[in-house]
Amino acid sequence: MTSIECIWSAETILGEAPLWCPIEKVIYWVDIDGKSILRIDPGSGERKRFPQSYEFGCIVKRADGGFVGGTNAGLVYLNADLATPEVFAIPEPELPNNRFNDGKCDRRGRFWVGSTDVNEIDPSGSLYHVNGSGEVTRMLSDLTVANGLGWSPDDKTMYFTDCGHGQIYVFDFNADTGEIDNRRIFAQVNPNDGMPDGLCVDAEGFVWSAHWDGWRLTRYDPDGRIDRIIGMPVPQVTSVAFGGDNLDQMFVTTARLGLTETQLAEAPLSGGLFRIDVGVTGLPEVPYQG
Repeated sequence: MTSIECIWSAETILGEAPLWCPIEKVIYWVDIDGKSILRIDPGSGERKRFPQSYEFGCIVKRADGGFVGGTNAGLVYLNADLATPEVFAIPEPELPNNRFNDGKCDRRGRFWVGSTDVNEIDPSGSLYHVNGSGEVTRMLSDLTVANGLGWSPDDKTMYFTDCGHGQIYVFDFNADTGEIDNRRIFAQVNPNDGMPDGLCVDAEGFVWSAHWDGWRLTRYDPDGRIDRIIGMPVPQVTSVAFGGDNLDQMFVTTARLGLTETQLAEAPLSGGLFRIDVGVTGLPEVPYQG
């Protein structure tokens, strides 16, 4: 039996983008609609919520301290105490209904982040990467809901999710240049199983995907075949990340966006942060090399 534990019933409206920080031994994640960033020490249980002036879709650590993140106002730097965000790039000034959503760093420290139409209707989203000098490059366009990202252990493959099409894509990846090529469908999710949301890749090269409105996580083998399904006690499962001293704990963010009182009575832990023992280890996250 898989052990699933809610370690903070935080009631986030739209919890997303879990990030394990090995030095602090804490998990950070965001509440997009709740305009806040949350932090918990899974060992001690110490927790804190940091209100924000922007809607953060994701944050990643910076190698020189602090964070970089994607928001509804553009791309921002954020200091270590999660205060006074500084906008350093507005890649889509002509798209006021777009905001930045999920993002991660590749193993060379480039920050990859995608945008989405807030109404999740128009294919106005794009995927960008940000190099160490802060230069922003558009890598994909015509996306509906840019979401989960990850890279294979050998760094030759990149995975990327567009919720709006219910698809996880796979690309050939050049780690030296940051170029992607040869896009193809890795997994197509049946709408009855929800929409693919955030993802991560484990040390065995298998892909874990959260299912929005699907009550589950799915583990895919490197060829896109379903290897394992883990049922969750909440419907809106948003993202996954490995953490802990040995990267052997999985942390899962969830949401309660738009759920009715009846639905919340059925799934009262919606919006909480979960810890799961899945029996495999993850890959270390690399900070932004800015």
